[in-house]
Amino acid sequence: MSDAIVESEPAAAAELFGDRIDLARRFTAALAAGGELRGLIGPLELPRLWTRHILNSAIVAPLFHGSVADIGSGAGLPGLVLAIARPDVQWTLVEPMERRVTWLTEQKDALGLDNVAIMRARAEDVGLEFDVVTARAVSALRTLIPITAPLVKDGGELVFLKGHNVPAEIEAAQKVLRKHEVTEVSVEVLGENVLADTTRVFRARVRACDPAGR
Repeated sequence: MSDAIVESEPAAAAELFGDRIDLARRFTAALAAGGELRGLIGPLELPRLWTRHILNSAIVAPLFHGSVADIGSGAGLPGLVLAIARPDVQWTLVEPMERRVTWLTEQKDALGLDNVAIMRARAEDVGLEFDVVTARAVSALRTLIPITAPLVKDGGELVFLKGHNVPAEIEAAQKVLRKHEVTEVSVEVLGENVLADTTRVFRARVRACDPAGR
């Protein structure tokens, strides 16, 4: 196990989580204590756990509503973090690996997150529809869109946490975007003047209905 020191809680954490900050602290502490040993995070992540992972996920919390699926939830980034920040939203964490599902279930129970359901499945096998589908660090858009767009209700949204190369990903995914009727594509940069590193978010509408028939 790494001897790296866990990053101190940034001041922005309390601002983003509000009265849910204690739950965020408990989850972060659990991830710091067991995340590397259980193969959930790498050995270099502890000194940047809050800024790179927890707050990077939490900053997008205002973008969600209704029912949300987090595809490839892994360590619970962003799904568990967002479930802490937004108890008014129903979250389904989709993860195919058993050991990660075990972790997600343990954390859901330990934190008392009654707005979370956990599904051991690949995205292709979920068979449900949601108001919003999200993912973080799963794959490039051209491979992510075909497995996530079918899970979005008509007129619902895709909200993906992405890196600096998201404009290039969008360009490479043009054919896939058209095929899956993904429209209103935009990139938002969140966290300026709040986080040390901003978060880039890919947002799009799926099969949006136009009342004018266009």
